[in-house]
Amino acid sequence: MNGPAVDLDTATKLLVERFGDTVDDVVAAPYQGMWSTTYFFRAGARGLVIRFADTAWNFEKDRHFGRHSSPALPIPRVLAIGAAPGSAHYAISERAHGVFLEQLDRSAMERALPSVFAALDAMRAVDLSDTSGFGAPLPNFDGERSTWREFLLSVADDEPELAENPVRGWWKLLETRPEAARTFRDAYAALDSRLDACPEVRHLFHADLLYGNVLVDDDRVSAVFDWQCACYGDFLYDIAWLTFWSPWYPGLAAVNVRTQARRHYDTIGLDVPEFDARLHCYELHVGLAHFGYHAWTKQWDDLEATARRLREVLAEERLS
Repeated sequence: MNGPAVDLDTATKLLVERFGDTVDDVVAAPYQGMWSTTYFFRAGARGLVIRFADTAWNFEKDRHFGRHSSPALPIPRVLAIGAAPGSAHYAISERAHGVFLEQLDRSAMERALPSVFAALDAMRAVDLSDTSGFGAPLPNFDGERSTWREFLLSVADDEPELAENPVRGWWKLLETRPEAARTFRDAYAALDSRLDACPEVRHLFHADLLYGNVLVDDDRVSAVFDWQCACYGDFLYDIAWLTFWSPWYPGLAAVNVRTQARRHYDTIGLDVPEFDARLHCYELHVGLAHFGYHAWTKQWDDLEATARRLREVLAEERLS
């Protein structure tokens, strides 16, 4: 997947129209997202970012959740959202600097992990009293599901209720890979069997902490952005995200996030009942959620890799 085809000249012209001759150093970001096209630029002394996407909704989520930015949870501020040439939309944000979390080696990851946990603690403490529901936010920022259990089980829906979600009609594609489809069914059954351990609690979680969405600078989280996948539910989901994908990233795998997370919660005096059962459940969900995407985009190698990882999680669950 790629963002809308907005070339450098088009982006520069839009920026000059908005900022005048203060615009300088417009360059394509070296890391491009799956759903957007990104350019860095300067407007006078300010370093900024402009992103282009086919919908403004994800930018609205960035702006909305940016209200919760803090020293522990730094979220670059969205300065403007508007219509771009063609059918695209743009967002202009503050620019942050650092190294992507998943690029850290073991030593750097060990030094950064306390700041990562502090950012997750800040998310857990966000006041959600002006919203209701679980799962992905609707345009009014209530969750799309009435219970956490309902959200977790909806991972098998191939016609999602949220209209903005384009990943739909993937099940027939998945069935063209019988072994992967069998893994999906086995993991879904295991997920269902574990749900009694999962509390109906509402916290903000990011659900996409890798893939260039967290920057680390001087051993501290310097930015958490791209809140497209943010949800309401159990805060342990973000820990499960890191543990599920850790085999892909040597620095993350080396620090044993599961053990470090338990130690962190013990240190701050936070009781986390059924820690292992909840984490297994959410690891299963993380894997299952990617089956639909991989099948829909026909990324068969990625599907097989995710299926192998999910079978590892299933094996770990049986041993626990």
